[in-house]
Amino acid sequence: MTSPADNTSLPYLPPRKPESHKGDYGRVLLIGGSRGMAGSISLSAMAALRGGAGLVKVAVPSVCQDLVAGFEPSYMTVGLAADESGRIAAEARDQIIASAKEATVLAIGPGLGRSAALDELVAWLYRVIPKPMVLDADALNALANQLDVLPHAGAARLLTPHPGEFARLVGSQAESLEARRAQAFELAARSERLVVVLKGHHTFVTDGKTTATGSTGNPGMATGGSGDVLTGLIAALLAQGMNPLDAAHLGVHLHGLAGDLAAADLGQQSLIASDLIKYLPQAFRARG
Repeated sequence: MTSPADNTSLPYLPPRKPESHKGDYGRVLLIGGSRGMAGSISLSAMAALRGGAGLVKVAVPSVCQDLVAGFEPSYMTVGLAADESGRIAAEARDQIIASAKEATVLAIGPGLGRSAALDELVAWLYRVIPKPMVLDADALNALANQLDVLPHAGAARLLTPHPGEFARLVGSQAESLEARRAQAFELAARSERLVVVLKGHHTFVTDGKTTATGSTGNPGMATGGSGDVLTGLIAALLAQGMNPLDAAHLGVHLHGLAGDLAAADLGQQSLIASDLIKYLPQAFRARG
């Protein structure tokens, strides 16, 4: 298999109008978290705020709502029904739908955990929610168990797998980077509503027609939570009106640029995921 050549330039986020208000920049709903995994979804939420979303709400199991709320006062939280293991329970579906009605964009997966009920919930949300959705981490693992769902997206769906998650989605572990990129292109081409963000060195972005490759980032970003930050950032760009491919492409660039700026000050070895959020403002300014 041959990897398709890049055929898109780096997009811009339009400047804000002087008379604008928070409602003009979208509402992001992030769904995830579980007992012992409150940090993942909180990183996504903080990244969505720094990414420019007008309003951010985090839907998490009630057992960790207070902990998630304590990370950052600028986002809202909603406590969902939880199962015995502290994960989102099946009966939380109606609560999620109620919150989704107010949202512009959804993101699901960071810290979610795994259960049969969650696999079913993720697939159902994937099919029925008529709004753009970013899927990461355990949301991708849920879909890997039911690949027949992928062509039946309710709206734009952005899948953000690392190589291991990607191998589970496509059912094989490609030996080369070029082969993985070709597989990503083929996966995205299954539906006009799919964008695949294959994370790694020079992250690859495709909608099955157009492709882009990230040129920023460094090995210091190989740390827990880095992908959660990217999830929230892409969701924020979508909420501000960017099309799915452009939001993914610009998000990947800014995410890596924040990592490069952080590494220049802190060193690669000491870089942690929350540093990426702290350096996002500089990345936006550097992008122009």
